[in-house]
Amino acid sequence: MAPFKFIPQLKPVLWGGRRITQLKHLPGGREPIGESWEISAMPGRESVVAQGDDAGLTLSQLLKKYGKWLVGQSVAEQYGERFPLLVKIIDAHQPLSIQVHPGDELAAKRHGCAGKTEMWYIVEAQPESVILAGLNQPLAPAQFETLLLNGQVEQCVAHYCSAPGDVFFLPPGTIHSIGAGNLLVEIQQASDITYRLWDYGRRDDNGLLRQLHLEEAREAINYAPNADIASHCDTSGTGETVLASCSHFHAAHLAVDGHHRLAWVPMRSFLIMVGTQGSLDIVTDSDCHTPLDMGESVLIPAGVTSIEVTGRGQLVMARMPNKTL
Repeated sequence: MAPFKFIPQLKPVLWGGRRITQLKHLPGGREPIGESWEISAMPGRESVVAQGDDAGLTLSQLLKKYGKWLVGQSVAEQYGERFPLLVKIIDAHQPLSIQVHPGDELAAKRHGCAGKTEMWYIVEAQPESVILAGLNQPLAPAQFETLLLNGQVEQCVAHYCSAPGDVFFLPPGTIHSIGAGNLLVEIQQASDITYRLWDYGRRDDNGLLRQLHLEEAREAINYAPNADIASHCDTSGTGETVLASCSHFHAAHLAVDGHHRLAWVPMRSFLIMVGTQGSLDIVTDSDCHTPLDMGESVLIPAGVTSIEVTGRGQLVMARMPNKTL
């Protein structure tokens, strides 16, 4: 099996910008694009194979066709015909709403789906760009609600100056927002449940205030500070660097100047790659070559037996963690 490239699913949003269409060399429309869903099996925004014998098939259809050869033996046993990850590129021209996501237990009880653990890798950041993530002080729920209702929620959320190579790991319950000027890769569980807490008084296309989800958020919020949210990946050298690893995904950064052969165990997990700098060539079985430029993504099936990356550039990788396989 050869790696798969997909047609990007672009999402227009009021806080989006123009960098995603520029990055992908696509014609710019009238609406600002905030998200490109790169690898997705979510209903309504499924990735569609762009080329090859399987062109036109959705990711869900690929999974039905290839099963364990696409995702790996243990992943297929654990998740069945549900693809477990969602990978996006996000362009925040304006700040996103301050929001929170539920964990697996609460999401299953309320929505019948997975919760949302996620991580961000900053590709570009304008001067003075920030990430808001986690409380900056312990708060009782009543204290937090007072700040929220008074429009002062930003005061209790930790602010981080963002720069290329910064990494933010966000467990469920972490209050967060992407500040204006950030372009990033997001790796997350396959879930689209978001509880919006504050949105700066913005209105939708119909002139209505965007909906908040205060009642739903109360049970989801972690009211204690989290000291392990932010880290930084030194991108000046070459080789692999672990970005985040949890029970839902394992993410790493790879910088290549020449060639790099991945330590790869066939049939353990699929591998997603997102180009973040330069131009690379992904070489898999039978001397199959798949180019990967900045802003492109590729899904490498679990059934390939070897992966080598050549060229000069950088990418972010995501797969399922070994400890759950």
